[in-house]
Amino acid sequence: MWEAQDKAAKTTGSQDPMGWMDYDLVWMRRDYWESLCHCWATEPWQERSQAAKWNRAAHPEKNVHTSGSVSYATHNQKLGHELERPPTFRELFDQTHKQKGTNDYVSKSAHTIAEIYDRTMTDRYVEGTPQPDLDLEA
Repeated sequence: MWEAQDKAAKTTGSQDPMGWMDYDLVWMRRDYWESLCHCWATEPWQERSQAAKWNRAAHPEKNVHTSGSVSYATHNQKLGHELERPPTFRELFDQTHKQKGTNDYVSKSAHTIAEIYDRTMTDRYVEGTPQPDLDLEA
């Protein structure tokens, strides 16, 4: 969708989503596109969009992942096939937060989250006690 918005803005020469209404997309129905333009033009959407832009610019280290646009479910399925069993949360986290080949976390934040999760799980579940694949409170 970002590419469609960007192309519409460049083609129409306008940053106003209402100015994009006449922009033709071949892959989307016109009424869908128009309803999206209306949504993007609302004040709450604009405020969230500006806040997100500011956050991405202010914290670039938080905006780095290795998985691109691949969904959690797809990663889960692929890793499950590789391991021949359902992956744990931690295995899936490492798959999506470590750089391929170097095994380094993509950010200090990702490394810290992994360490805290491991420490919390160790504290909560004594050795020999069944441990869930994911503890949301950890």
